[in-house]
Parts: sequence; C-alpha cells; structure tokens
Amino acid sequence: MSIAVSTSTDKIIVDKSRVRRNKTVSRTVRATRQRLQTGSSAPSGFDREMLLLHIDSVLYGAIALPVLIALIAAAGVYLSGDRSILAWALMALSAHAVTIFLARKAKRDNIGPEKVATWRRRFLGGQVLMGVCWAIFALRDCDACGGVSFALFQGTGLFIALAATAIGTFLLRHALVYTFAPVIVALAVTSSTGGNPIHIGLTGMLSLSLAFLVFMTGRMNRANVHILSVQSEKDDLIAELEVAKSMSDEARRRAEEANLAKSRFLASMSHELRTPLNAILGFSEVMSSEVLGPLNNPTYKEYTVDIHRSGEHLLNLINEILDLSRIEAGKYELNEEAVNLVEIAEDCIGMVQLRARGKNITISEQFEQGMPSVWIDEKAMRQVTLNLLSNAVKFTPAGGEITVKSGWTAGGGQYISIKDNGPGIPEEEIPIVLSAFGQGSIAIKSAEQGTGLGLPIVQAILAKHNGQFILRSKLREGTEAIAILPPRRVLQSLPPVEDVPSPARRRKSFA
Repeated sequence: MSIAVSTSTDKIIVDKSRVRRNKTVSRTVRATRQRLQTGSSAPSGFDREMLLLHIDSVLYGAIALPVLIALIAAAGVYLSGDRSILAWALMALSAHAVTIFLARKAKRDNIGPEKVATWRRRFLGGQVLMGVCWAIFALRDCDACGGVSFALFQGTGLFIALAATAIGTFLLRHALVYTFAPVIVALAVTSSTGGNPIHIGLTGMLSLSLAFLVFMTGRMNRANVHILSVQSEKDDLIAELEVAKSMSDEARRRAEEANLAKSRFLASMSHELRTPLNAILGFSEVMSSEVLGPLNNPTYKEYTVDIHRSGEHLLNLINEILDLSRIEAGKYELNEEAVNLVEIAEDCIGMVQLRARGKNITISEQFEQGMPSVWIDEKAMRQVTLNLLSNAVKFTPAGGEITVKSGWTAGGGQYISIKDNGPGIPEEEIPIVLSAFGQGSIAIKSAEQGTGLGLPIVQAILAKHNGQFILRSKLREGTEAIAILPPRRVLQSLPPVEDVPSPARRRKSFA
C-alpha cells in the first residue's frame, strides 16, 4: 500500500531585501573551483603562512632564550670564575634581540607573498648570527677548571640550546642547520687541530643530534604544511558551498517571485474571466431552451447544448485554478465557524448520489455518533469532501462500492475518509496526482475529464486549517483519501455550570 502525506503550506513569503548578481556569483564559483582543482600541498604553497606562524612563535617565546643564556652565563661564572663569559652572554642576547626586532617589524609590515623570500633570508641570517654566538661559546676554554668538567658544562649547554632551537624554529625550514652549522664547523676545526678526544666526542654527538633533530623538525614542518593544506581546502569548500547556497537562494527567490506574480495575476483576473463565461452560459441556455422561440435547425440546438456543456467545464476549470491561485497568493481567507463534520459528509454524499446511482455505485456510511463540532470554514470543507467524493465516483467502475467514514483520530482530532474499490494508483504516480495539473495513467487511459487540481486544492485547504491529507492506494485494490483536522480545531463541549447557593449575609457590627 502506497501512502503519501502532505502538509504543504502557502509559499507567499519572498525575501527581496538582498539582491544578488548571478554573474558575480558564477565568477566566484569558478575561481573557488579552480583553486580546489589546482591547489597543492607542496611546502612552497604555504611559505607565507609558515613564515607568519614562525613570527608568532618567536614573539610568543621571546623570553625563553634569554633565560637559557642567563642560566648558562651564571653557571659559567660559577664554574670558572671568569666574568668574561658575561660579555658572550651580552653578545648572544644582542643577536637574539635582532631576531625579535625582525619579527616585530615583519608583524607590523604585514608581509605580502612577494616579500616572503626576502624576510625568510633575513630570519635565517638572524639564526646564523645566533649560531656564531653558540660557536664562540663552544670554543671557550677554562684552564682553571678541570677539562672534563668544563667540557661537560659546554656540551650540556650546547645540547639544551640545540633542543630549544629545534622547538622554536621548526616552522622555518633549515633554520636549525643555519644555527648550528657554525658550531659543528668550529668544533670540527678545533678537534682536528688539537686532537682533544673530549672535543672529538662532543663534535660527533652534537653532529648526530643535529642530524636527528633536523629530520624530526622536517617531519614536523611537513605535518604543519599538511594541516594548513587541509584547512585551506576546507575553507575553499565552505566558500563554494556558501556561494552555491546563495545561487540556490537566488534561483528559489526568482522562482517564487514568478510563481507569486502568476498567482496574483490569476487571482485578480477572477471577474474578467467569469463575466464573459457567465454570458456564454446564460445565452446558450436560453437558446437551448428555446425561450425566445424555436430553433428551426436541430443542429443549432445541439451546438447550443455543446456550448453550454463546454462553458460549464471551462468555468469549473477556471474556478479551480483561481481557488488554487488565491491560496498560493495568500488571498484565500477562511470564514471559520462551528460545523459538524458528519453533517458535511452527509450533504456531500447527497450531492453525488445521483451520479453514483447512474453507475450503480453503492455509497456506504460509517460515522461515529456524538462527535462535537469543529472550528472550520464550512464552504472550504465541503469543497474538500466533494472533491474527494467526485474523484471516487469518477474512477470507481460500475457496480463498485465507496465507503465514507468520519470519526476520531488517535491524537484527538477528527477525520473524513473516502475509500473506493477502483483501479487504484501506481506507487510511482502518487506524487504526480498530488501535484498541480497532474493526472495518473488511469485517468488518461479512461479519458476522464479533469483538471488535475482537485487534490492540490484539497491539500492547500487542509494546510490552511493546519490539517493533513493522506492518500493511500494500491493498484487494482482501490484508493483511500483521508482528510484530517488537528485536535485544536475540535470544540469540546463543557459540562453545565451547577447552581451554587449564595453565602449567608453577615450582619455588620457597629460596636
């Protein structure tokens, strides 16, 4: 059994506050799609972003390296008693200050893509300057302290500086090599000329550590580039989705405006269309009835009957189109009052009873008794019931049966159900018959006259009442159409107010 539920509402709201140009939007979509197709995750594609991240890292961690230099200088003075190491500390702090100055200037200048290479060379130059300071520290000697103890102090300081530099500069490619290459060269020259095994060992360990940290910082740099690439692709996708949404909203707005203009035009043409049709129907009826005299030619009389019948069909079509147009244009006003749903069903059955008897169709009733009234537009609800009954009579074969039910829903509302044992509707055609001017293959094959507007009008009227329309059908077994009204439309009867005896009057005391 195929089921279709409709709760459509009026499409009468059009947002005209924002006017977009399709050419600009299309151009933006093409540019975004081109970026997505030609985007690359290569490191060169994010040099500027990586340099900006390095600048932020330098500024945020500006105090770390001065603290390390101060600790190394204090330890050196304590071990050697030589205060000349303070001059080295001042030189190292000056080199670090150069890097900080470059970072602040780059932050103020807002580096453009064309200046990335220049600023990168400047920062690498600052790292070389810092590396020279560390090389001078590595070449220092202390005759007063033991060779092993001072070499251990130098090695410890250099390894800590190597680790700190690796953490602070991994966003700037090759910065670690530029910083500690002078240190390795200085230690290698000293080891080769002096032959000191301590310097040779320190050179080898520092070289291995540098190679390992260069590998690790390279991996970290590539990982950050990949993160930036993913972020960029995500931003481009979001931008494309927003642009596509704006184009969709613009297309929907234009379609709604066109539909609203059509509906308003048809709604305003009500008088202009009905007036000539009423004249055609009136004059053709007078001629076919021969009120003003007989028609000598019987063919003319047949023509007048055909004209009258065709005019009635055209008037019904126009009425249905205008009803649907008024609903879509928001001009369909409900004249609500308390009405009994069973009485409406009984009246509509009487209106189609003659057509049903002509096809030998039996209409049975199953109504729940004692149901309260509902707050609805009586004329609109009669139109709903009559449309559903007319469809049932139209498509039910001779000798068939139609069952009309009315009762309570599970949620406390009321419903009218009209079920027939006709040919039914194929599952794939249910959306078609529920759309405006849609007709199923059964109606087309049987050449039944109709506009395809009956069910859309039913849906629209029930939506105006906050109700629901359900269409159930199975091929060769029949169709059931259910019009449901919500519980808030039901007027519950209140119990009578009981007479309460008035309280006894109290005497006033004037003491």
